[in-house]
Amino acid sequence: MTERLYYPISEVCSMLDLKPHVLRYWETTFPMLTPRKNRAGNRVYRPDDVRTLQYIKKLLYEDGYTIEGARKKLEENRREHGQMALELEPDRPSDHEPRHDLPGFVAEEIREIIAILRRDPMKVDGGSGQG
Repeated sequence: MTERLYYPISEVCSMLDLKPHVLRYWETTFPMLTPRKNRAGNRVYRPDDVRTLQYIKKLLYEDGYTIEGARKKLEENRREHGQMALELEPDRPSDHEPRHDLPGFVAEEIREIIAILRRDPMKVDGGSGQG
């Protein structure tokens, strides 16, 4: 599965097995979580947002942190590393490693942008029927 530029809230909820109200609540309590909104006003999450959400879920549900403790841990990571450094197993090469397939990666990103631009703006969440 290729990484897309944006994911609608319904897909993120499905990926993380969370309810939309949980994600919306986390947006209010974790300042580093700021999904964009599309023209229709629907939340769209970037891959970094999804990784942040995965990390928040891990801290809260697996590691037993409170909301306040998880927020402090995220802020600590950001201060120590200058950016969000998540403690999750990587499933793809780091953005800091040389990418040998750069032309293919760029071509895929362009195809995804074109697909986004061709979508019917009146369809909600890509017409998945869930949400």
